[in-house]
Amino acid sequence: MSASTVEPGTRLAQRFRLEDRVSESEGATLWKAIDEILARPVAVHTFDPDFPRVTEVVTAARAASRLTDPRLTQVFDAAEDDGLAYVVSEWVTGESLSDLLAGGPLEPERAAVLVAEAAEALAHAHEHNLHHLCLRPGKLVWTTGNTVKVLGVAVDAALEGLTTDDPALDDAEGLGRLLYAGLTGHWPGDEEEGGLPAAPMSDGHFCTPRQVTAGVPGYLDTITCRAVLPESRKSHSALSTPGQVAEALADVARPLTIQYTPPPSPPPAPAVVSRSEGLDTQQRTYVSQPLPPQQPSTLNRVLMTFVVLLVIAAVGVGAWTLGRKLGNPAPPEVAQSQPPPSATAEPQIVKPSNATGFDPLGDDGAEHPELADDAVDGKPDTFWHTTNYNNATLGNLKPGVGLLLDMGKPTKIADVIATLSSASGASVELKVGDSPDLSSLKTVAKQKDASGKVTLTPDEAATGQYVLIWFTRLPADAGKFRGTIYDVVVYSPGTA
Repeated sequence: MSASTVEPGTRLAQRFRLEDRVSESEGATLWKAIDEILARPVAVHTFDPDFPRVTEVVTAARAASRLTDPRLTQVFDAAEDDGLAYVVSEWVTGESLSDLLAGGPLEPERAAVLVAEAAEALAHAHEHNLHHLCLRPGKLVWTTGNTVKVLGVAVDAALEGLTTDDPALDDAEGLGRLLYAGLTGHWPGDEEEGGLPAAPMSDGHFCTPRQVTAGVPGYLDTITCRAVLPESRKSHSALSTPGQVAEALADVARPLTIQYTPPPSPPPAPAVVSRSEGLDTQQRTYVSQPLPPQQPSTLNRVLMTFVVLLVIAAVGVGAWTLGRKLGNPAPPEVAQSQPPPSATAEPQIVKPSNATGFDPLGDDGAEHPELADDAVDGKPDTFWHTTNYNNATLGNLKPGVGLLLDMGKPTKIADVIATLSSASGASVELKVGDSPDLSSLKTVAKQKDASGKVTLTPDEAATGQYVLIWFTRLPADAGKFRGTIYDVVVYSPGTA
């Protein structure tokens, strides 16, 4: 099949059906497609026969597929064969920074959190020698799932043929431009970008955010200058890597809620609604209305009458109680004070003494045991994962595989919080028991279509030395299927 025959309805890799042509640029076409196996939308790039950088794009996509930060777009498949090349990645639904800025600058803290999340994600990519190089407002998205996504790491640069001698500096400056845009609603470039007007200039230099928009905190103004405005840094050092930008923004309060939900009563004023083409969410700006005037005289009379009645009743009850005590003193055993009710302490984190990949029905009984400690080390960028399988049901080879934690002694289990990959489609079970044998581990909680941070709470009291996170269904991952666990935290009920 040649690229010239690609049209709506074309099926790639016998599973990805092209549906809607989203955009075309210089021989590369972006489609919205359907993954027919997992019944979910995906984004697919296809290429004309004369597109000059097919190999570079496919190579970059395959490298990006190994990135594990959920804030970066997942790449599911990339191939170049039979005269047709394509890249399949996550379909992200939400509002880009361009959409969010349609009504003007964001609140400073909101802009800072968006860029801080993006900086942390790009720092992860740079640790794997992958870069973005073309950060624009359309590449930073606040998703309908209330998370940040950075689109196009490595792939967009390959599509545009961009290279640089200092990719870390380029991406740090790109993050600075995004922060400038979020704080001011302007783009610090010579031309408009993403519908944003160019930033104003003074004496041949871009104005700082505080010179453009009132109310920008001084520390955010300084961070922006350190990242992207060298003429305004004064005595401050430059931020020359995404990691440095992330560190500078590390103290920004999180989590972030971008959209405002009005209270149910009184009804909000009419909303000004802006729709983003091709996106499912709406951004609303609500205009506050003054409250109706109070009626102070009537209200005060009612309150005064109510207070007087309360005082009279309290005096009467007090006198009656005192009289009873004087006339009928209580016996000593009754007069003793009762002990205070026992307090219930908060659940406590219990660290496992050991972790291992658990594959009791496989050939060797283990599943990447060398990676198991990475799921309990508390680091968000390390993880344990299963072997790659050909389908979501573990290649129809066995009913499950998982991560087994040895708590060192019998432990009461309150909750287990597991951070999985962002890809949906996983089914997980929580099993607890006193032996590392599958038959002795009892299922105490289940969750289907799990992704991201998952809380598994036993349906009833559960105690055991061994805790198992058991995958019975796996999400898609770079054209295969595998389960991934970034972190596991076990909570035990607190004691008084």
